[in-house]
Amino acid sequence: MAKILMKGNEAIAEAAIRAGCLNYFAYPITPQSEVAEYLSWRLPEVGGVFLQGESEVAVSYMVFGASACGERVFTTSSSPGISLMSEGISYIAAAQCPAVFVNIMRGGPGLGGILPSQADYNQSVKGGGHGDYRMLVLAPASVQEAAEMTMMAFPLAEKYRNPVMILGDGLIGQMMEPVEFSEELIAEPSNKDEWATSGMDTRKSDKRNLVKTLYLVPEELNEHNLFLKAKYDRMEQEEVRFVSYNIDADYTALIVSYGTMSRVCQTAIDNLKDEGIEVGMIRPQTLFPFPEKAVLDAASKEGCKVAFSIEMSMGQMLEDVERSVKGRCPVRWYGKCGGEVPTPEEVVDVVKSNI
Repeated sequence: MAKILMKGNEAIAEAAIRAGCLNYFAYPITPQSEVAEYLSWRLPEVGGVFLQGESEVAVSYMVFGASACGERVFTTSSSPGISLMSEGISYIAAAQCPAVFVNIMRGGPGLGGILPSQADYNQSVKGGGHGDYRMLVLAPASVQEAAEMTMMAFPLAEKYRNPVMILGDGLIGQMMEPVEFSEELIAEPSNKDEWATSGMDTRKSDKRNLVKTLYLVPEELNEHNLFLKAKYDRMEQEEVRFVSYNIDADYTALIVSYGTMSRVCQTAIDNLKDEGIEVGMIRPQTLFPFPEKAVLDAASKEGCKVAFSIEMSMGQMLEDVERSVKGRCPVRWYGKCGGEVPTPEEVVDVVKSNI
């Protein structure tokens, strides 16, 4: 299939349809509103449902309702909107319903600004809502990868019966790049009759499927949380994804960076190589589960003097990098936020001043 030049938001929207998702509920917020704009005309063409909710809170429970019925469903928003959805996301995780959330991040805190940021790392990776829950978090670095991860997210959500988040900054949503969509169709989940509340007549069953999040007996709630934790542990065993760059070189420094910031870092690494300075990079594609072993192995390589967490936030990924490095070398942070993106020249200067 030929490549199509598309804006990131539009590529995410089209990828969801091609993944068999015909249910989309959302509320507009910059810089991701083009997803809703695109799907408002595209979904009716394929027999899908588009509905703009009265708020992000309402949208999260529309998603909950559709996912509880076994429907493939997703929504998109940006930072403050995801904050409002966090209660619903916690309910969806507790009820073990599959759903996909896309966060095209903007600057914060508060209303912040509408330019790109990576300041929702903690909110997404550590769980922004109440209780002990986790989401599987995918971090694309290009429009192509955003489309691929969108298609990947639905079967992952169904595999674990858990919300999956695609975490991209505003650059991912607004930039235009060539995209090629896979022709492979994603099959409907085979086990949804076991848990979805689609009606006993529909399922030809006399067994009730109950979706709930309330456990008033403490032992039952503890058992439920242990079950969920085992599922998150399985994600850490089976779903770690990352890309390495220049790791085969005899590098003196290691960069850990994700999303579009990693593309800036890659340019900086190429520029440093021209000066005779070798730097390796680990780019997490999953932020949860985080590629701890890959970072540890890279930081443990002989000759590596320092590791950097370079991001468009005030160091939210830093503690995960430090935890992964396990003291093998010092860890430094560098970043900007609010829409300012570190340049390759600034990354070069940071690396050279610390080796």
